[in-house]
Amino acid sequence: MCQPQIRPATRDDIDLILHFIHELAVYEKLAHEVKTDPAMIEQTLFGANPKSFCLICELNAEPVGFAIYFYNYSTWLGKYGIYLEDLYVSPEHRGKGAGKALLVHIAGIAVAEDCGRFEWSVLDWNTPSIEFYKSLGAIEMSEWRIYRVTGDALKTLANHDIDVPV
Repeated sequence: MCQPQIRPATRDDIDLILHFIHELAVYEKLAHEVKTDPAMIEQTLFGANPKSFCLICELNAEPVGFAIYFYNYSTWLGKYGIYLEDLYVSPEHRGKGAGKALLVHIAGIAVAEDCGRFEWSVLDWNTPSIEFYKSLGAIEMSEWRIYRVTGDALKTLANHDIDVPV
C-alpha cells in the first residue's frame, strides 16, 4: 500500500467536497444541518478571497478524505493559529494513515507559518476520534466551552440595540 498523498483541493473537487461533507454529517448524526451547495463551496473555498482552505487526501490516486481549515488568532500568544473545521476519511479507508496524514500536513503548515496553535472540536461521543487525537499528542481543553449563535438568533443579535449607560 502506498503512502497517503495530500493535495490542495481545486474547483474540480467541489462535488467531491460536498460528498465528504454529507458523509461526515451522516456519521455525526447531523445530516439535517447541511445547508451548503456547490455554489457556496465554490464561493467560500475558491472565490476571490477565500478564508477557508481544503485539502484532499488520496490513496493510490483515489480521494479518500478531506480536511477544511481556517486561521484564527490568539491575543495571548500574539500569533495566528489554525482551526480544523472538518476532518473526514471514508469508513472503508480508515486505519490506513489518511487522517494522520491530513493532521500532519496541517501541523506542518502551522509550524511553517509560525502559528501558535492547531486546534479543533470533536463530539463527546466520538470515542474513536478522541482516542486517535490523544494518540497524536492532542489534549482536551476541558475548561473551555464552545458557544454558538446561528440563524434567527444571529440576526437578532446583529440587529440588537446597544444600551450604553450614561
